Amino acid sequence: MAVILNDEIKTLLLEKATVKAVATIDREGNPHVAYKGSLHINDEGNLEFYELLESSQTNKNMVWSIWFKKPVAVNILGEDGTSYQIKGVPRKAIIAGREFQRHYNLLQEKHGDIDLSTVWVIEPEEVVEESFKKRRAAEEKEHPILGHLDRWIVK
Repeated sequence: MAVILNDEIKTLLLEKATVKAVATIDREGNPHVAYKGSLHINDEGNLEFYELLESSQTNKNMVWSIWFKKPVAVNILGEDGTSYQIKGVPRKAIIAGREFQRHYNLLQEKHGDIDLSTVWVIEPEEVVEESFKKRRAAEEKEHPILGHLDRWIVK
């Protein structure tokens, strides 16, 4: 079931300094992570990224995922340490037509002579904030007894 990405995530995806990674698995379950600076939110609220190489491991794994409804994960990390993991499923591989041409033209204008293999569309299904401060607070609340002893010793 699709989730709506909040404004903070949308803003993070627009920032140039944000690190954007896509994690996929191959048919044997081997993980593969690739950085995708082109990752953005489309008009329908889905994630999109450009795959430039037809034979890349990411492209192969995305095909596997779309055929067999296997999930993928996206992680974004902002300059200030704000981080989100977004799990979803590939919904569309755009490889021809007007929409492909529009993306291809945008890519050409921005980067010059570069090929575009596929525009991948991922429908987000789960969002988890992975920022350290948020995760630490959750850990301390959920597992208060697991703190390191040196943090509890009074000097």
